[in-house]
Amino acid sequence: MRLHFYAGILVAPFILIATISGGLYAVAPTIEQLVYRDYVHVDTTGPAVPVAQQIRVAQAERPDLTVAAVRPAAEAGDTTRVMFTDPSLGESQRLAVFVDPATATSVGELAVYGSSSALPLRTWISELHRHLHLGEPGRLYSELAASWLWVIALGGLYLWFERYRRNRDKARLLTFDRKSKGRNRSLNWHGVAGIWIAVGLIFLSATGLTWSTYAGENVTELRSALSWTTPAVTKTIGSSDAATTDHSGHGGHSMDMPADASTTEDNVERIDSVLGIARANGIGGAVEASIPQSADTAFVVAETRQPWVMSNDSISIDGAAGTVIDTVFFSDWPLAAKLSAWGIQLHMGTLFGVANQLALLALAVALASVIVRGYMMWWKRRPTKASGLTAGRPPLRGGIRRISPMSVAALVVVAVAVGWFVPLLGLSLVAFLAVDVVVGSIRRARTRASNSTTSPHESELA
Repeated sequence: MRLHFYAGILVAPFILIATISGGLYAVAPTIEQLVYRDYVHVDTTGPAVPVAQQIRVAQAERPDLTVAAVRPAAEAGDTTRVMFTDPSLGESQRLAVFVDPATATSVGELAVYGSSSALPLRTWISELHRHLHLGEPGRLYSELAASWLWVIALGGLYLWFERYRRNRDKARLLTFDRKSKGRNRSLNWHGVAGIWIAVGLIFLSATGLTWSTYAGENVTELRSALSWTTPAVTKTIGSSDAATTDHSGHGGHSMDMPADASTTEDNVERIDSVLGIARANGIGGAVEASIPQSADTAFVVAETRQPWVMSNDSISIDGAAGTVIDTVFFSDWPLAAKLSAWGIQLHMGTLFGVANQLALLALAVALASVIVRGYMMWWKRRPTKASGLTAGRPPLRGGIRRISPMSVAALVVVAVAVGWFVPLLGLSLVAFLAVDVVVGSIRRARTRASNSTTSPHESELA
């Protein structure tokens, strides 16, 4: 109870910020389709011109940049995105020129971000959610929120079940008591709503930690040690060493070797035959194809993440020879890599389209209400007869002293292990304990001082 209280009071502001920004990010894919409709959709009809010709149009718009990849229009009415490496943009960002595939005319250009090719509005919301636009130092806020979210959720579940077990004749477990008033009304909503969304909160915490700075590194090392990393096709012609990668959705594009202009131009001419080879090998639909900038680098054609598409296959092709270098099918991925990919898409609101986005938005609203109700309970817990501004009292200390030494030892071992794997959780927990010990020592000293100055008669009355 005391841990849940302190974490709720001190960490909840970070969780609330992540909740609001995360709710906005969840619906951003749909919003960007409306905001940037003139870029991503066209009203013209007719057969598409060769992709190479579409790339030439984009190159004419930005002759100062090197073409890096292309996302051909997957359906009638969509535009083709031709991506360029732009040194003036931030990390994992590229410049996209949008081309009408039927008329081979440019309809505009925008910066896109990450493997999801997010447009500027979604990118802005993503960076707000990740680090509050403060860069790497700002990521500590989101990691702290993700680190504690699962602890608070599990603690709340335990407390609510215990309350129900002790008061089955009065307490409700899964339904809201509309007759309750005051602090009990806030407590009832806090507990019932919390228990309904607990699984979702644990999921968001676990997937969010994979993107974090410190815990994320430990997750990556664990996956590597267990061979759970995401496989990737071999990109180097003549090499049999396959690489592995983890597609995060918040990034995932690194800069290639310096471009060879003549090689790049030759590869642009080969793009249509490369896409044909990919389709012949089962890699089709919405795809992104890289444009190699050196002779020893293969084309990589990969299926992009789309709503209701549960697999993403990829292939590497020697464009000059017209041969397949390597193929990686999603069905061959390790189970952990599959779960990671699905979890990332589910977290981002892209796995099940609008339904996924609405579910995440509802989860964000419910979590925000639980946090607000928690603060309302804290405020209503304050002494009503005290003078001045006072806060609610924390639950009584001494819980650890009431359990067996073996249980304490097990608790310490688990806390140290979890704190090592999730460093911000461990450090903040140590800080909570240190503050709690200091406050307890000060209060005990005051109590002893007060008792020492009390007369025997007053002590007897007390």
